[in-house]
Amino acid sequence: MNRDKIIIKNAHTNNLKNIDVEIPKHKLVVFTGVSGSGKSSLLFDTVYTEAQRQLIETFSTFARTRMPKLSRPDVDDILNLSTAIVIDQKRMGNNLRSTVGTATEINTYLRLLFSRIGKPFIGPSFYFSFNHPEGMCPHCNGLGKQIRIDTDLFLNREMSIRQGAITHPHYKVGGFLWKELVSLNVVDADKPINAFTEDELRLLLFSEPFAIKGAKEKLAYNRNFEGIARKLEKAVTTRADDETVEEGKNAYTKYFVYQLCEQCGGTRLNDRARSVKLNSLTIADVCRLELADVLPFLLNIHDEISKPILRKAQFLLQQLIEIGVGYLSLERAVGTLSGGESQRVKMGKQMDCNLVDMLYVLDEPSIGLHPGDTENLINILYRLKKKGNSVFVVEHDPDIIRAAEWIVDMGPGAGKHGGNIVFNGEPEGLANAKSLTAEFLLKNEKPAFSRKTPTSYYEIKDATANNLKKVSVKIPIGLLTCVTGVAGSGKSSLIHECFAKQHPEAIVIDQSPIGKSSRANAATFIGVFDFIRSEFAIATNSRASLFSFNSKGACPKCNGQGVLTFELHFLDSVKTICDECEGKRYRSEVLELNFRGKNIAEVLDMSVAQASEFFNSIKINKHLNLLQKVGLGYLKLGQSLSSLSGGESQRLKIATELKKEGNIYIMDEPTTGLHMSDIDNFYQIVKSLVKNDNTVIIIEHNLDIIKFADWIIDMGPEGGNRGGELIFQGLPEDIVHCEHSKTGKFLKNVI
Repeated sequence: MNRDKIIIKNAHTNNLKNIDVEIPKHKLVVFTGVSGSGKSSLLFDTVYTEAQRQLIETFSTFARTRMPKLSRPDVDDILNLSTAIVIDQKRMGNNLRSTVGTATEINTYLRLLFSRIGKPFIGPSFYFSFNHPEGMCPHCNGLGKQIRIDTDLFLNREMSIRQGAITHPHYKVGGFLWKELVSLNVVDADKPINAFTEDELRLLLFSEPFAIKGAKEKLAYNRNFEGIARKLEKAVTTRADDETVEEGKNAYTKYFVYQLCEQCGGTRLNDRARSVKLNSLTIADVCRLELADVLPFLLNIHDEISKPILRKAQFLLQQLIEIGVGYLSLERAVGTLSGGESQRVKMGKQMDCNLVDMLYVLDEPSIGLHPGDTENLINILYRLKKKGNSVFVVEHDPDIIRAAEWIVDMGPGAGKHGGNIVFNGEPEGLANAKSLTAEFLLKNEKPAFSRKTPTSYYEIKDATANNLKKVSVKIPIGLLTCVTGVAGSGKSSLIHECFAKQHPEAIVIDQSPIGKSSRANAATFIGVFDFIRSEFAIATNSRASLFSFNSKGACPKCNGQGVLTFELHFLDSVKTICDECEGKRYRSEVLELNFRGKNIAEVLDMSVAQASEFFNSIKINKHLNLLQKVGLGYLKLGQSLSSLSGGESQRLKIATELKKEGNIYIMDEPTTGLHMSDIDNFYQIVKSLVKNDNTVIIIEHNLDIIKFADWIIDMGPEGGNRGGELIFQGLPEDIVHCEHSKTGKFLKNVI
């Protein structure tokens, strides 16, 4: 039997139309096709999920209870699967203890190095670890930041504790902790906080734990009392959660203020660890360097004992620099990395993996990469393959598609119009396929560009945020400006940190994730569902809440979910369609109420395109037309947000913002997850915004958008410390003659 191919039989996950396909192993295989065509359904939801499920099945029952519960995908059979490793764009957590250095294990090698040949000699390598009690700064517990409660927010000083002076949700009036605090009489619960002496306030907020007299008689759960602010600070410090951005703070996180630790200066290490030097640098100094500077530091160490350690660390650094993240520092917390940066850090780490015959699955690794870095990415992918692995990639980037050894093209359209294999073979055969990928990949003619001439400008003067070096730029009003440059060159710092703060009225469409609740759908997200429910309410003389599956109209058995979930503890949880509402989510009496011959469940089962023909309401059709404009006409109104692809989620967000009337739009890599044909449609949206004299600023690497810009701001020349300078500002036709611009070199081929 030929084991050189993965053989898939009758895959029908999501929109896949019962496909049979054979895909060669030990090759670089690119899965492509328009957004929503079924690429992710085939590679992630079918091939990868089944590989994971079968691997988990080999573990003991005890181990399986602690593993993710994966159901068998909708496929008859998959033969010749290898163990799969996914290198995705999910953030690597939000924990302060995890840094680029710890995630890549470069910190481990540095600790070994300093413990062996650093001067003065102090002992084992864990003395240099900020995650070990022997190495961490005692004042911030190795976090580099001190986490404090904002007492002005925490206390309403006009009130007493009994009245609710403590504003934190844990101590709400009538709650368990409030009752306990009142009954313990540690402080007077009836005295207003502003009447407390300094000692009383310190006792309430910051006292060290002490035994409570008569706690047993008072039936208190806690036998010791600890200052309530101190206790909360300790809980967050122990979890090591990084600070939440201002907009993302909730009822709990808003009370915490993060400050640089004065004792260790943010280095996280104690005095002993910081006293050891190697080539006149401490380990904290090395962690502050960018990766591109750590490599020469290590290459400059000539020591026989350390050769094996140096070799490993140098190899990892070379991979990370080559893959385009050389501007990151080792001390950078992983929670601050973008999705693309996280993926490249994970990829660099895999280069040190000695397992072979693995199946590496990657999701759009070119995201966030300048065209100049794509070649290095292709080299890394081939290096993974040469080690004896199969590399399967979902990708839209034309250069990566051309570099593939095998192409699986899904389509022909999206949603119900997709789910078929349009082409499966070597790249040379794509020219004969009737597919949108082939059409756009082989298109050679260059469009005629009509650019608007700038008349007035917004100005940024002497910007110094992050790595910016006194940058002054002009952004034309009412035009399309593209901000370009390699990763880490200062594009986001210039626009998000400087321009957006000067112009709070700007509508920002960034890459923050869309809600993934199974109850949220396209109609609720864009806000059209309220209008649809109102139409039903008026037509049937009922209340609008009756037509919500999250409210009164919900099926009582499944609570409006449409499915019943059975937890089988040590086996997979099983989801079955609710037998009472048959998956329709509503009570039977709600489904008897019709609007123009259709009930609410039938309307939610319509595609956006069908719904826009069905409704006459101007308000409803305004929203639905926006979804069609961004190429989501095929989505069902009731489709759960958690089932949308990355590209679909991004466009749904753009549609939501487009309904706002704004003058300035800032978009951060909006072509993420878009097929070449979808980019064309997206540009039409941008074009209409600019036509109506809106200012559109796009941070972008994609040449298919950059070529249409009226104005280009190019940052560089490299990332991190080697970036932060303005390389060029002006017309696209002029940047191609700018010798120092990497963007100009690549743009020359498309305009």
